[in-house]
Amino acid sequence: MLVNARVLLKDKTSYCMKPTMPLIVSEPYPRVALITIDNQAKRNAMSRDMMRELVALWDRLDQDSTRAVVLTGAGEKAFCAGADLGGDLSAGEDIAQMVNRSLQKTSVFTKPLIAAVNGDCAGGGVELLLATDIRIAAEQARFGLPEVRWAIYPFGGATVKLVRQIGHVHAMDLLLTGRLISAEEAARIQLVNEVLPADQVLDAAFARAQMIAANSPSAVKAVKHQISATAADQALSRESLEQELGDIVRASTDFPEGIAAFREKRKPNYG
Repeated sequence: MLVNARVLLKDKTSYCMKPTMPLIVSEPYPRVALITIDNQAKRNAMSRDMMRELVALWDRLDQDSTRAVVLTGAGEKAFCAGADLGGDLSAGEDIAQMVNRSLQKTSVFTKPLIAAVNGDCAGGGVELLLATDIRIAAEQARFGLPEVRWAIYPFGGATVKLVRQIGHVHAMDLLLTGRLISAEEAARIQLVNEVLPADQVLDAAFARAQMIAANSPSAVKAVKHQISATAADQALSRESLEQELGDIVRASTDFPEGIAAFREKRKPNYG
């Protein structure tokens, strides 16, 4: 369990994961938590186990004294490349519910989330990004939802949240082409708030988090709760269709070809 992996420290970091864990949690400033996704060998892609740990982490942070959370990726290349396609790809209802909670698609989290996007953000990484409230990106970061290229249905929230957040035409462009866009274009279509040099991103995110942490915790929590609940309600209303559509794609002949092409680093042949 995630909570059992934490150890107490005596400096300004109040708790953290063991170094071998792919999710590192610290408290760089009072009541500001920092979550670092650290799976650099796979561009910070998230395995099913990492997602389960993230669910437990959201539950813990939602109940403790944290007032704002900063989310980033380890290294300079990637924020999060999405799901680890080299691991478990099952997507039954139980798995879907766990993934939904890890990406805050259908659950309410009442602490403000600030994304410090240090590098590429793709697939499930974008769906995790959609759960955040303020987004600061490094100049070299790229964003995209390449699922359709590999015969995968993006059931982590993109088909529900993206249109509401950036509008129909921008959402459909990203979802249907699978292309990557620059940080500058992401800011233009309002997927992120601002773009900064890489060495300024984390400090800017901390500055926002400290501003939030200095405000009335009850008022901030109430605002965040309302926004999160509205998004979760919209996602829940579409969940049965999401599962149905995902199952249709997974049952198609495209799915094994897409996954094989991804793993073999080649262009898929869909006939």
